[in-house]
Amino acid sequence: MSAVIATCAEPDGVEVVQRHEDAVSLPHPPLLVLDSVAAFLDTHDLGEGPVEWQRIGDGQSNVTYLLRRGGIEMVLRRGPRPPLPRSAHDMVREARIQQLLRPEGVPVPEILAVCEDESVLGVPFYLMEALDGEVLTDRVPDALNASVERAATCRALVDTLLRLHAIDVAGGELARLGRPEGYLERQVRRFAGLWEVNSRRSLPEVGALAGWLGSRVPRTQGTALVHGDYRLGNLMLHRNAPARVLAVLDWEMATLGDPLADLGYLTASWSEPGVAATPLHLTPVTAGRGYVASAELAERYAAGTGLDLTPLPWYQALALWKAAIFCEAMYTRWLAGERPGDDYAAGLGSGVPLLLERAQAYADLASR
Repeated sequence: MSAVIATCAEPDGVEVVQRHEDAVSLPHPPLLVLDSVAAFLDTHDLGEGPVEWQRIGDGQSNVTYLLRRGGIEMVLRRGPRPPLPRSAHDMVREARIQQLLRPEGVPVPEILAVCEDESVLGVPFYLMEALDGEVLTDRVPDALNASVERAATCRALVDTLLRLHAIDVAGGELARLGRPEGYLERQVRRFAGLWEVNSRRSLPEVGALAGWLGSRVPRTQGTALVHGDYRLGNLMLHRNAPARVLAVLDWEMATLGDPLADLGYLTASWSEPGVAATPLHLTPVTAGRGYVASAELAERYAAGTGLDLTPLPWYQALALWKAAIFCEAMYTRWLAGERPGDDYAAGLGSGVPLLLERAQAYADLASR
């Protein structure tokens, strides 16, 4: 961990500063101001003394830090540097969703404190318990690497989604998290509008796919809490076998809607042999021996819900089309100099057309 007196230089400026006054003259606001964070921790009795920090996670949007203070470990999650797109990166809402889901038995971290005061770090943030687990991306820990554990990981992934989608969202505070009626139609309209706001270039495939998606919206078979970014990289697993889910992370996009939207996203972003990677394939290890194909994930989900998966290619096309649009927002910010040094964002110049190409392939499959 980095000590309290440290500052860390990013390509676009200073990431962490010790004192609030040190941030005033910087060309870009720091992501972490240690004396401001320490003062906030004091108000919630979260440790004593200096704050040590370490940036964690592979998120391309929101930023997460592991903090240690006086023997207490906790995780701070915040949005990126302003300016932020309207309604995006709502950390207060994300924290509240987890507070509602924890009593429902969904494996989520305990929320320790929420800061809505933007004067502390420039954006709202929250603190949650630090969990000791594994997030799979480009490597598999030894304890979960045997073929039997790779298969168990796939089962745990689907079974956790089944558990999430089985929650009763008809009443209480969970019922106020979204409007399930017309969810799919709104998704198409909203993201089609975001393209014009977020892009500096013309890609006719975006409009063509928007028209196709809007004209072929499937009948919604049920209502559930939709995670919105459900993939293996947003799950933390226990470190030891058998493979089990310790926590579901990254609830920023959660709302009420069609549960097959989550399954479409999961299967469209699943790395497997013979499938060329897109910017959405963030856990390449599942292309290795022992992990099942995306079709098997879908079959297990169908067996647990009884839903008709005939229209699944439509949902997969929607997932990749939406991904192209929010990736374009990152690429545009990189072009504007707001994400310099960000290799992931820089690669989206070619990555976004690839996402659109793959979305069109699913659309062609759905049209057969």
